[in-house]
Amino acid sequence: MKRIYLSSPTIHEEEKGFVKEAFETNWVAPLGPNVNEFEKEAAAFLGEEVYAAALSSGTAALHLANLLCGVEEGDTVFCQDLTFSATANPICYQKAIPVFIDSERESWNMDPVALKKAFETYGRPRAVIAVNLYGTPAKLPEIKKLCEEWEVPLIEDAAESLGSSIKGRNAGTFGDFGILSFNGNKIITTSGGGMLLSKNEEQIDRARFLSTQSREPARHYEHKEIGYNYRMSNIVAGIGRGQLLHLMEHVEKKTALYQRYRMAFSEYDFLTMNPVPEDCLSNYWLSCVTIAPGEKLTPLSLMLALEKENIESRPIWKPMHLQPVFQSCPFVKVEERAVSEDIFERGLCLPSDIKNTEEDMDRILSILKQTMELQKGKLR
Repeated sequence: MKRIYLSSPTIHEEEKGFVKEAFETNWVAPLGPNVNEFEKEAAAFLGEEVYAAALSSGTAALHLANLLCGVEEGDTVFCQDLTFSATANPICYQKAIPVFIDSERESWNMDPVALKKAFETYGRPRAVIAVNLYGTPAKLPEIKKLCEEWEVPLIEDAAESLGSSIKGRNAGTFGDFGILSFNGNKIITTSGGGMLLSKNEEQIDRARFLSTQSREPARHYEHKEIGYNYRMSNIVAGIGRGQLLHLMEHVEKKTALYQRYRMAFSEYDFLTMNPVPEDCLSNYWLSCVTIAPGEKLTPLSLMLALEKENIESRPIWKPMHLQPVFQSCPFVKVEERAVSEDIFERGLCLPSDIKNTEEDMDRILSILKQTMELQKGKLR
């Protein structure tokens, strides 16, 4: 049986040209023309007079964002609860304390009401980290307003949301810092890599310095502070330059997949696709579905049925406050039952590879519907 992936890389011809040029000019070492141009091209796409530093991963970008916000041992950082652990781990690199904030149901992202409660309960943190989950922007204007009132920097984890926007403003540009990921399964990829964004050019220059081992501009190797080996390589950046040319094409195809699922599930009132607020454009990085409370049908039963047919799916991110490594960290919610827990328990990430053919989608939907029929009896 043909393997169908959750979201695998889609490579075009232009990437090969940029990488070939790097080999032909012997720019295979870290840094080089592709890195410089990738930063400029990404910043130009994002607009808002943003500056960019190309790095080895989105996690590296998050770590530097924490550093540049002044996060130190014993500080608190308010962090979205429903996310991948890479959002929270860099807080702990700095020996700071994550305070996890529950989600709201309109976007599945950080709840501004819960964030306000966290400010009132724990006081002023060193930073706030909001995430644009599965490509859908958080309520960033509301979150940003709260951060400004408390004079706290906002880090926007846009790892999953390049190409998304709120009222025409691109994701990644709302915070004091934004971060992107180019991991293999993202909307565009460099095989591995990330980017730190800011409207403050000095801060991006500082990030580039820190990410190249904090080497001083001396003839010999001079270091006055601890640095990191976080810069993107010229080869990897070449892949990114080619991918960026096809970003909006990828968004269109992801959107079409989401709409295909939405239409297929429209007759079933016990299934709901991941929501997108009216003022947002999502890149629909992953199409997700939740099963209504109280149903016998489970996400696991759907996942196992797909797995049996060599089709990859995935659970919703397990909330950070449920992770054993973070069990001692504070968690702030508004509803009696945590929204993040509810989404995790009822949700599933569906196959969202833009290379899926009509036949592939027919096969996926046929398996899902057959499984629902077996578990629920006659469907409405």
